[in-house]
Amino acid sequence: MKKVLVVLFVLFSLKSVACLNGETKTLANGLTLYEDFEGMILRGHDFFTIEFEKVFNELDSLYNKTKKIEYLSDKGYLLVIQGKYQDALNLYLDIEKTHPNRYSTASNLGTIYELIGDNLNALKWIKKSVAISPDSHSGSEWLHIKILEAKMNPNMISSEFFTKTSFGNFDMPVSDLSWDKTEKLSKSIYYQLNERISFIKSEDPIIALLLFELGNLAMLESEFLQANQIFKMAKDYGYQSVLLEKRISFINGYLANKKENHKTETIYTTKVNYEKTALLIISILLILIGLYFLIKKSRVAN
Repeated sequence: MKKVLVVLFVLFSLKSVACLNGETKTLANGLTLYEDFEGMILRGHDFFTIEFEKVFNELDSLYNKTKKIEYLSDKGYLLVIQGKYQDALNLYLDIEKTHPNRYSTASNLGTIYELIGDNLNALKWIKKSVAISPDSHSGSEWLHIKILEAKMNPNMISSEFFTKTSFGNFDMPVSDLSWDKTEKLSKSIYYQLNERISFIKSEDPIIALLLFELGNLAMLESEFLQANQIFKMAKDYGYQSVLLEKRISFINGYLANKKENHKTETIYTTKVNYEKTALLIISILLILIGLYFLIKKSRVAN
């Protein structure tokens, strides 16, 4: 019950969207905050129970003993989870003064500014974090930058702006992207969305559109069952289009046909197996009959 309450607290505290980024998913004091599910279906972070006051005291104590900045950084991370954005902001700005150009500091400052609605400063710090560590967040922060740019100019929200490609208007998506680029784009969208849906449960145009694109990528990778679930999530987040409905219909038809074909193949295979068994039995009987007459003839001749 405690775990449920903490998770609900976190979800309702973070009313905006951001890529929370501590040093790792496990804090410097060994506390694991969450473990993500594997697979293409997005579930967000599954936060464990956090006794905030106890953890804060431990982090402060460890910092005072060791002076390792990681402990203060983790304290700021937890302040963000609690929704204490101004306290977290002040802490990270102080860390930046004493330990400049840390990736974690820049990334978390970008997160906090985004959470308080200052997308201009958020963009500044996220760009700095990418400059410090280009491969951070599985190399997906280029998409975070685009999301912030789109937040400042909603007219930019489009498939082409986020993915630099179009998957066509057919029932089945088409793309001239290489397999490697398709996989990289899929991973980037997945990573950014998995961060966001951890905290945003209401309709959101950017999340909705990116879910639609992730569903298209899943179809291109022939992951039709997963694509169907992702498209349904896109609808839950407010995405509406004739093309979305066409693709859901296509997938449903494909899955139904696949199920029917599997049923037919099973019936056919069973029938063939029965026929093979019957032929084998008949062949054995004929051989036995033949042996019987050969033995009988041999006895008569003797």
